[in-house]
Amino acid sequence: MPLPISPLAPARFPDLPPIAGVRVAGAACGLKRNGSHDLFLAALDPGTAAAGVLTRSLCSSAPVDWCRHALARGRARAVVVNSGNANAFTGKAGDTTVERTIAGAAELFDCAAEEVYIASTGVIGVPVPPDHIAGKLPALSKSLAAGSWPDAAAAIMTTDTFPKGATRTCTIDGVRVTLNGIAKGSGMIAPDMATMLSFIFTDAAIAAPALQKLMSAATDRSFNAITVDGDTSTSDTALIFATGRAGHEPIADHRDRRLGGFRKVLEDLLVDLAQQIVRDGEGARKFVSITVTGAASARAARRIGLTIGNSPLVKTAIAGEDANWGRIVMAVGKAGEKADRDKLSIAIGGVTITENGQIVPGYDETPVAAHMKGQDIDIQVDLGIGRGRATVWTCDLTHGYIDINADYRS
Repeated sequence: MPLPISPLAPARFPDLPPIAGVRVAGAACGLKRNGSHDLFLAALDPGTAAAGVLTRSLCSSAPVDWCRHALARGRARAVVVNSGNANAFTGKAGDTTVERTIAGAAELFDCAAEEVYIASTGVIGVPVPPDHIAGKLPALSKSLAAGSWPDAAAAIMTTDTFPKGATRTCTIDGVRVTLNGIAKGSGMIAPDMATMLSFIFTDAAIAAPALQKLMSAATDRSFNAITVDGDTSTSDTALIFATGRAGHEPIADHRDRRLGGFRKVLEDLLVDLAQQIVRDGEGARKFVSITVTGAASARAARRIGLTIGNSPLVKTAIAGEDANWGRIVMAVGKAGEKADRDKLSIAIGGVTITENGQIVPGYDETPVAAHMKGQDIDIQVDLGIGRGRATVWTCDLTHGYIDINADYRS
């Protein structure tokens, strides 16, 4: 039975325009018992550059291990992604499935194996028959089209309640450049180098080494700044592909000033997708922004923000619409970063509650309590000891999270 759509979901899937050199398709291949879409295929023009970031989990999946190998070459012709099965903790059987899938795609698109990228998401520890996915690719390739983005986004979903997509444009040398992205994620979200799964496509002409620098930096400020439940997936994969078909002069150096606009819209697109993942957090009813300022460093600020966002006590207080700011104090103190109790200030919904380590004289909880009843919750914390700043995003923790995960395999 499909899960009800998150109350925090956007009104509709965005209109993603065609991107020169990219064709996509999504269909069912039988990995999901409900018969819904579970296989995504992208075909890319020759010469497409590839870059990406992958989970640092020490129990990474077989597809992640392959992508880590393929990224060293930095070229791409095809992307194959399945949902419903993570192909993680599957031993040599998982490696064989990856090898057969890659071989099938490489033959289909007449390319080198290292130009095929693969990702999987779903149940851990259950092998997929070695030729199952490869055998579905020839038929799926007949559905490849420039505008099949909704099918593509739906095919990578697991416990997601809505498909996630975003698009942005900028100019390089006066030439219009387009970026499209799709993502999936709902639970097991505390990314470490990437999100659950995300795939970005652009017609920009950017060399793989420069693309890698841009993607790593943008990921750090987007996917690595979200948390739903504090758990890092074995399958975290975020890849970007640049076909070079926009028509501007190719760019080889990530420091090139012509990339200013591209850098900005790439980060903006990834933040959009990252926030959609949080808005689809399992059982979520509230979207929470946590801004930490005055920390010893930006890194410290983000760690403190994520500690607040991962605290079950904070998250359940938000779910219960309780303005219990003492739980925020607790989370700051346990983060392991420099803090001074007597300089700490906290605000919720723009209302200052504590200042310099004390509750504000005459503090009235009424407007804060009203803010807690809304869907979008804003928390601001100032450490008062430095210039470090970061914003992270999370959601509340409801009984719906337990219900979804208790039934995940059944």
